[in-house]
Amino acid sequence: MQETKIILSEKEIPRQWYNIMADMPNLPKPSLHPATRQPVVPDDLSAIFPMSLIEQEVTMDRWIDIPEDILDIYTLWRPSPLYRARRLEAALKTPARIYYKYEGVSPAGSHKPNTAIPQAYYNKKAGIKRIATETGAGQWGSSMALAGSMFGIEVTVYMVKVSYNQKPYRRIAMETWGATVHPSPSTVTNAGRKALEADPDSPGSLGLAISEAVEDAATHKNTNYALGSVLNHVLLHQTVIGLEAKKQLELAGEYPDIVIGCCGGGSNFGGISFPFIYDKIHGRNVRAIAVEPISCPTLTKGQFRYDFGDIAGLTPLLMMYTLGHDFMPPGIHAGGLRYHGDSSLVSQLYHDGIIEAKAYGQIACFEAAVTFSKTEGIIPAPESSHAIRAVIDEAILCKEEGREKCILFNLSGHGYLDLAAYSDYLSGKLVDYEYPEEKIKDSLAKLPVI
Repeated sequence: MQETKIILSEKEIPRQWYNIMADMPNLPKPSLHPATRQPVVPDDLSAIFPMSLIEQEVTMDRWIDIPEDILDIYTLWRPSPLYRARRLEAALKTPARIYYKYEGVSPAGSHKPNTAIPQAYYNKKAGIKRIATETGAGQWGSSMALAGSMFGIEVTVYMVKVSYNQKPYRRIAMETWGATVHPSPSTVTNAGRKALEADPDSPGSLGLAISEAVEDAATHKNTNYALGSVLNHVLLHQTVIGLEAKKQLELAGEYPDIVIGCCGGGSNFGGISFPFIYDKIHGRNVRAIAVEPISCPTLTKGQFRYDFGDIAGLTPLLMMYTLGHDFMPPGIHAGGLRYHGDSSLVSQLYHDGIIEAKAYGQIACFEAAVTFSKTEGIIPAPESSHAIRAVIDEAILCKEEGREKCILFNLSGHGYLDLAAYSDYLSGKLVDYEYPEEKIKDSLAKLPVI
């Protein structure tokens, strides 16, 4: 019998997160205050973040200790299994060896609790009673709701309206864990009301939902804001994925030639790839590919500029690849990838040519997801299907070139609460949205001039 999955013991959960800023050849430019346009200092962020997370945002320490209370909760799903995709390899008739790290084993069904638990922990230690946050497809909102229930913190979630309507079971999961969920744009905040005045039928966007959550946190005592991607501390927490994968591949006598992750804000991609990019920076030959939708092609068609992280301009200005903060992406099912910008860390690595990026339409991604489901048995989240599409393409290229390569990707979540999306695909209702160049240009023309 051949080994299919590689499992670590709970004692082998990483005891530290890896901070890639300690090793990057070029650090991102500093975040700027939205009003003064001067570099942000810790006190600027203290109104919505606990100081412990602010320190993690700016530290240059390579390793950050994981508190025992967080490790205790991590054991509910960590270490997550690493699978050899032998059946997929056979179906593709490829000489490539394909491995996937499966993060859908968490209680929320995705990788997002890896940072939700630490964020709730540090806020609880700071005396915070309530957290306001946003969510696209619902994975992050579910994870933050779960984390809030673990630490006795109230959670309010602003869920992008198109996903609120597409994915009712995500909303029900959040409410089961005790969260309050509003469709965004909502009537609860000034940012939401303004958006509804401009377009009563607005489908919403992550940028708008962020505006609502930040406004909520800034205007209520004992309330902080939590973000599920993009920021440095979020990607820091997610590196447990890649660190575990490294150990597991070592047990299999393997090292990846290619590491692949889908990319919206960057936490999924950064989580699987950063520990291997450390090796690349230090001379190892490994490719890292970030995969995004053609409907929201931030890395592949955006500009490397300062921009706000939200529509209302409440957040600091970040140096990143962006499509413009008022970019309103179409309502594709991969809601977690519908963000106008990217992590400053991922953006800088892409700008420096250390990582690569690809973009796909959702039909090709669902086709890949169904192939994966029929061979490996797991129905992937729509976001994860983008990584699978790239994996299949790379594996087919290996077959065409007669090359054996080791491919690692992050299966960042399951799709069992996204079956309406599969229904649309299987019934032929799914359509591709390639965002028109002229609309991207219009959005980019409104970027702040720094």
